[in-house]
Amino acid sequence: MKSDKAEAIFRRFQQANPEPQGELRYKNPFTLLVAVVLSARATDAGVNRATPALFAAADTPEKMTSLGETGLKKFIKTIGLFNSKAKNIIALSKILNEKFGGKVPYDREALESLPGVGRKTANVVLNIAFGEPTIAVDTHVFRVANRTGLAPGKTPHEVEEKLLKIIPQKYLHHAHHWLILHGRYVCTARRPDCPRCLIRDLCAFNEKTVDGLRQKAASSNASRQSARRSNPRR
Repeated sequence: MKSDKAEAIFRRFQQANPEPQGELRYKNPFTLLVAVVLSARATDAGVNRATPALFAAADTPEKMTSLGETGLKKFIKTIGLFNSKAKNIIALSKILNEKFGGKVPYDREALESLPGVGRKTANVVLNIAFGEPTIAVDTHVFRVANRTGLAPGKTPHEVEEKLLKIIPQKYLHHAHHWLILHGRYVCTARRPDCPRCLIRDLCAFNEKTVDGLRQKAASSNASRQSARRSNPRR
């Protein structure tokens, strides 16, 4: 995509939502890290249902380590892959205590050395906790980047690198939030809601559902008319 079109896309996102926020709930950088680890292959809503009680009991690496895997599992058993996630969270908590003074490191390499923490998780923590202009490419960002033609790529890392090149610097801090929210609520996987899309005229997607709402309304009207014919009033 040409840079002027990318500029227009993010200008519209900014105008519509100047201060986008991540949807995971957290209290500090450590609880943010834990929440992002828990969110792998799970929904933010599902994580948010489990973490208030967990973070009330353990909001530091020291408290989390004291909780232990068995104790942690009691709080997160409703979240997918909770056994492996509990193991990773207790392990990373111990490392934070032993190597980083109980603090979440402000360093990509250090973050990615922690159990259960990959590039995407590190990018989220660096962006939200430390204000770094990183791009966390999850399934929503990957889909939007490819579908719109903004930054097509075969891997999340390739998409990330292209996004960093095409997105104007002034929009980078909030860019991944705008893309995630757009993919989660508008440019959805099965049927994008193109009639409600802010950027549909800038998007390269060839199968836009521009008439989707009109077709839905027509179908609804036809159903109501059919029902009236089948059940005439007396």
